[in-house]
Amino acid sequence: MKRVAILISGSGSNMVRLVESMTGDHPARPVLVASNDPSAVGLQKAAGLGIATAAVDHSRFPQDRAGFEAELLGPLLDASPDILCLAGFMRVLTPKFVAKFTGRMLNIHPSLLPLYPGLDTHARAISAGDSEAGATVHEVTPELDSGPILGQVRVPILPGDTEQSLAARVLEQEHRLYPAVLRRFAEGDRSPLML
Repeated sequence: MKRVAILISGSGSNMVRLVESMTGDHPARPVLVASNDPSAVGLQKAAGLGIATAAVDHSRFPQDRAGFEAELLGPLLDASPDILCLAGFMRVLTPKFVAKFTGRMLNIHPSLLPLYPGLDTHARAISAGDSEAGATVHEVTPELDSGPILGQVRVPILPGDTEQSLAARVLEQEHRLYPAVLRRFAEGDRSPLML
């Protein structure tokens, strides 16, 4: 049974879907949900689901990513995860941190990578006149949003779409994609899943 730790920064909606999926014959189980924000609503949700939680307030480490990551590694390594899932974790991780989890760290990003790495993905897709947007699950590598793609889901951009309306529809599909990719990844299948 694979042990899964999940990093969040906010409401934790993708985290909840991942946790809910890891039951029955699923090859993985959640062991920790950690956040860079002690007030993240997702921590309360995780606790309510019976998952251990940890928080390291990144604001205590201005201009010191290495210090923040060193403190975050404490509870993470104590949990001994086989897989680390980033689920709305809004901190850029250093290459040194990423190297500790090479081949074992996943992220979900709200665009059809390699299009629109980084922030403001929905606004960028709309302003570019794209006909579709979507989400990508990928392995995390030191270069932002550029690791091997493990899964994608496409969402049409509708006439009159705003950043908010598109984001809401993409998030619904993220909730389908991420659990499906995690299950396959935990089984050792790294072939891209296209929903």
